Order: sequence, then structure tokens, then C-alpha cells
Amino acid sequence: MAVRHQYENSNDIGVFAKLTNSYCLTAMGGSENFYSVFQDELASDIPIVKTSIAGTRLVGRMTVGNKHGLLLPSSVGDQEALHIRNSLPDEVIVQRVDERLSALGNCISCNDYVALIHPDVDEETEEIVADVLGVEVFRQTIAGNTLVGSYCTFSNRGGIVHPLTTIQDLDELSSLLQVPLVAGTVNRGSDVISAGLVANDWAAFCGFDTTSTELQVIENIFKMKDAKSSSAVANLRTSLVDALV
Repeated sequence: MAVRHQYENSNDIGVFAKLTNSYCLTAMGGSENFYSVFQDELASDIPIVKTSIAGTRLVGRMTVGNKHGLLLPSSVGDQEALHIRNSLPDEVIVQRVDERLSALGNCISCNDYVALIHPDVDEETEEIVADVLGVEVFRQTIAGNTLVGSYCTFSNRGGIVHPLTTIQDLDELSSLLQVPLVAGTVNRGSDVISAGLVANDWAAFCGFDTTSTELQVIENIFKMKDAKSSSAVANLRTSLVDALV
């Protein structure tokens, strides 16, 4: 299920949070309510880590990650990097990246298998993305925008891209990513998709202004109803096995 949420009075929750299948980062500061909504939905499955990046709250825009790893900008503090490293599961690789385009979340978008990157990202960074995140990397634009991280959000189940993406581009991106895609908006018509939406394979959070139509599109393309029912079946199976044993 997709949950409407906001950070203080901002609907751009993707600026202040980073969600993957093995961890969730949220911004320090702000009200406890921002953290607790993620806690309620995710705490039974993955760790939720309060942190800052380079002294800012822009956790979602400054980092990029998936279940395999997390990339941090070179400006991140030693204490911040240590805190994140100690809070994440052991199998998640955390690495700093010395990249000129330091808002990594705006320039790179990925799931657990494929990453789209800004055409001007360094080759060295491209290699680090491939190695640390364990993904295939493609240099791409979305609807003519080079900031691929800002204008799409996708998981291993589906994704949403900029509303002006042509059908031809949509087909090309979908075949690269091997997931179904739809052109859409969040927060009542905003085309900056990843600022208003964070998602993994079973949960999604979007800004408070997101309309019911946008919410329905999000739930359908990310297959949220399937995810919820499959996790319910898994839980039921586990409890039945426990009862039989």
C-alpha cells in the first residue's frame, strides 16, 4: 500500500528519505512523526536510520543505493559515514564517491539490477556504481532531462517516469530496466517524481498532495496489492509451520 506523508510542511519526502529493500535512511531533525510513519510500515522488515549527509537533511538527494550497497558523496562527514555503516546490515557495502555531480540521488536512479545515470557522470563513478550496487549501468536521459534520478522512481516491480516521456522512450526504458513503466505525476501534478515518491518492492510513500488518481497509478504500477497479499501469505505459511512443529 502507498502511504501519503510529509516532512514538516514539505510534500517532497523523497528529498528527506532514501528507501531500498534492505534499509531506509531518513533525515535527522523535523518532527518525530516523519520517522514514526516509516517505523510503523517498515520496522519489522528493515532498519530505519536517522542521519544527515554533509550536515544537511537532504538524505534522499545526496545518496543513491539499493539492497547491495549505498553510495555517499565525498562531502559526507566521517562521523555520518561511520554511523550509517554501523546501522546498516553487514552485507550492504557503503562507499564514498568523489564525483563532481555530488547530488548523487539527482543524477543516478537504480533498483537492485539496473541503474540509469546522468550522461556526464565520470567513468570512474560509473564503475563504482556497477561494482558497489551490483547493477548494469546505462547513461540515459528522461524526457530530455539529464537528471535521471529526479525524474523517475522504479523498484524491481515497476516504475514511474516524467509525464512528458514519449511512448518510444517509455518502451526503450522499460526494456532496459526489465520492469513495466508508466508516465505520471505525484503531489498533484509535480513532474519531479523522485522528490515526491520513495518506493521499494512492498512499500511506497508519497507526498500529502498526491491525488487519489495518482495514488492508484502508483499502487498499480508498483504492484502494491500483490506485494501485500504475498507477504500476508508468507506470514500465514510461517505461522502454520510453527503451529505444526
